[in-house]
Amino acid sequence: MFRRFRGRAAAAAMILLAGSGALTACGGDDSSGKNAPLRLGYFPNITHATALVGVEKGIFAKHLGTAPKTATFNAGPAAVEALFSGAIDATFVGPNPSINAWSQSHGKAIKIYSGAASGGVSLIVKPTIKAAADLKGKKIATPQLGNTQDVALRYWLKQQGLTANKDGSGDVKVVPQDNAQTLQTFAQGSIDGAWVPEPYASRLIIEGKGKKLLDESSLWPGGKFVITNLIVSQKYAKAHPDKVKQLLEGVVEATDYINNNKADAEKTANAALTKLSGKPLKQDVLDAAFKQIQFTEDPVSSSLFAGAQHAEQIGLLAKTDLTGIYDLGPLNEVLKASGKAQVSDK
Repeated sequence: MFRRFRGRAAAAAMILLAGSGALTACGGDDSSGKNAPLRLGYFPNITHATALVGVEKGIFAKHLGTAPKTATFNAGPAAVEALFSGAIDATFVGPNPSINAWSQSHGKAIKIYSGAASGGVSLIVKPTIKAAADLKGKKIATPQLGNTQDVALRYWLKQQGLTANKDGSGDVKVVPQDNAQTLQTFAQGSIDGAWVPEPYASRLIIEGKGKKLLDESSLWPGGKFVITNLIVSQKYAKAHPDKVKQLLEGVVEATDYINNNKADAEKTANAALTKLSGKPLKQDVLDAAFKQIQFTEDPVSSSLFAGAQHAEQIGLLAKTDLTGIYDLGPLNEVLKASGKAQVSDK
């Protein structure tokens, strides 16, 4: 088994099981059988609407021939932990945990097979905070140490001349916590802001009376950066290349559905979130969240490579050669067959 992430993700993770059967803590169900369901991970976030819609609408089930077994996670390190342990075969996850998984396994555990979403992340703060300098001495939350938003916040703070150390010291105290908990701690005044994905960014504004200090898209060329991509266990991909291609067919169809049926996609994603959390999102939150995200199979690879450099510069990632982290061949076959433009890993 590969070496674990710092701050062992499994202990702090919110893992909700759905579908038929449960996943075990180590090793999981036997997925070697030809007809065994693919085991798929994703987050209860609007940035994972491709998965929410694909599962809820039965799109993945249609292409795979059977519904995938699903597990949801609060943040990327926990999802990768499950993939490393053999509990899941593939997962939608952010770029930095994908990079960490590649690095920790020396390029042997996973590959990125598709993009899913770009954008949809913001720094939301108390109204009294007007600029980056006002964050000195404040507490800012991220979903988990080493996850995509955590790296983005710490790197941005460094660019602003502010320190944020992993032990919680420095000019700004970064507080890793579940997104649902962040809604409560922000309302209680225990934290001063959060760098979070949708729908939590919109909820902090609408429900928590916060304000947007920064939209992360403003930091990237053309406003595009990968927030969600699809990684697959290399072991699973070698054993079941047909299943991987079928999953990618589902990704392409789910993406098309979201982009061509916005109102129903929102309704479907909300229904999925309600099943997972027990409470639907308000319509104004849904509308605001979907406006911030571009759903696309394009992995926006340039932003992933830049994100790796950012993680290295803040000490959350050792120097890593990412050559080979993408395997977009199967996706491009699906896109070509659908008459769509192919995507690049450059």
